[in-house]
Amino acid sequence: MTQHEIVGQLHAAFGERLGAWREMTGGSSYQRRMGSHLEIADPSSIRDLAFYLRDDPSLDFNNLMLLSSLDNADGTLSIVYHVESTRLGHQIALKATFSAEDASVPSVTSVWAHANWHEREAWDMMGIHFEGHPDLRRMLLDEDYPGHPLRKDFKEPDFYHGMKVPY
Repeated sequence: MTQHEIVGQLHAAFGERLGAWREMTGGSSYQRRMGSHLEIADPSSIRDLAFYLRDDPSLDFNNLMLLSSLDNADGTLSIVYHVESTRLGHQIALKATFSAEDASVPSVTSVWAHANWHEREAWDMMGIHFEGHPDLRRMLLDEDYPGHPLRKDFKEPDFYHGMKVPY
C-alpha cells in the first residue's frame, strides 16, 4: 500500500481530525518517504488513530519506529510518530502540533508498549505531558531539574544542587 493510499484510508476514517499530507519532494527515496508526514489536526485523537493504524488488517502498523519531539520556536511543540508495518512493508509519519503552554497529548503506550521510553524522553527534554502514560517520570535528568532543556526558551540555571552550571 502506498503512502497516498494509506492517507486516503485515514482521511476516510478520521475526517476533520486529520490535516494535510505534507510530501517531501527532494532527496533520495528514503528521505522522501521518511520526510513526508500526515498532519494530525486534533492531537487529542492520536490514541484512537494509533489503535486504528495497528488494528486495521490492511494497515497493520505494528511498530512505532520513532517518536520525536520538536520545538517550532513559534510557541508550539510537535510530536512526530514514525510507524511501520513489518508484515506489509509500508511506513508513514504522523505529526501533531500543539501549544507549548498546553503541551499534552494522549500516550500511545497502550498501543505500542515501547513508546514508554520515547514518551518519557519527550517529557524529560521538552516537557510534553502524555496523558495516561503508566510511568511518566524523567529518565535523563533528576526529577527536580528545573525545566526542559531542549525547549528553545530554556534558560540554564546558574546553580544546581549547589554547583555552578555549567560545570
